[in-house]
Amino acid sequence: MTEGNLNTVRPEPVEGLRQAQPERTRGTLYGVSLGPGDPGLITRRAWALLERADTVWTYPVRSLRKESYVLDIALRAGLTPPARHQSLLFPMTHDVEKLARHWLKAAETVRDLLATGQDVLFLVEGDASTYASFCYLARVLRELDSAAQIDIVPGVTSFNAACARLQMPLSEQDDTIAIVPAAYGIAAVEKMLDDFDTLVLMKVKPLLDDLIDLLARRGLLAHSRFIEKAGSPEERIVHDVAALKGSKVNYLSLLLVKNPERERGEMIRGCRKKTTVELEEETQK
Repeated sequence: MTEGNLNTVRPEPVEGLRQAQPERTRGTLYGVSLGPGDPGLITRRAWALLERADTVWTYPVRSLRKESYVLDIALRAGLTPPARHQSLLFPMTHDVEKLARHWLKAAETVRDLLATGQDVLFLVEGDASTYASFCYLARVLRELDSAAQIDIVPGVTSFNAACARLQMPLSEQDDTIAIVPAAYGIAAVEKMLDDFDTLVLMKVKPLLDDLIDLLARRGLLAHSRFIEKAGSPEERIVHDVAALKGSKVNYLSLLLVKNPERERGEMIRGCRKKTTVELEEETQK
């Protein structure tokens, strides 16, 4: 046998044994917050992820006939989507079964992409932890795959951006704040006016006229502000909230309500934590 032939000899495989194959590394799902509309509010960490060409972008749409609001934020920032990107349908409906089907389909799509080793970015308007479709996606993905790797990149919320645009503090000193979807109803909102100094009323579109009547009755219209699509080119700010009665507003709108006349209880001051007994004794004095 020549030297050349020796170099081509391969050992015979041992029966019953297989050569170990390296395990494919699974990708990570990133919930990437882009802020409410102004590309300048995208964080450095989110920007670094969005500049990667080796990821898959996914983004929510409410209808297959509509463009993605959050994708538009990225495009207006001058970012270029990677070679692979796709929308995921999160319909606007209160039908629980229909929502569950679409959440499952979206999660299965992401799971299959992650299994190939690709990192998946799910683009989120505002902040991924605050009333975001990402919460549902992450939850169902974990139900499908308990070992799924998920990373959340925080961002600016619509109400933080709204306060900045209005030059209105969200809270001062010992203020209490409630952030609530207006859909809880007028009775719930009125009760919160007794307990909170600032109300952030999200998704006010369906109840706007009723909310205006409530604020008028409570003498709070002068302390209320309306903002729609905060930070986007279509941003609209209304100081005279009463003028909105009977008009149509966008789904991406909110009311900021200050309650300066709210009666507050006595606060516990100092660093030492008081016991329940001490607090009861003070109350009885």
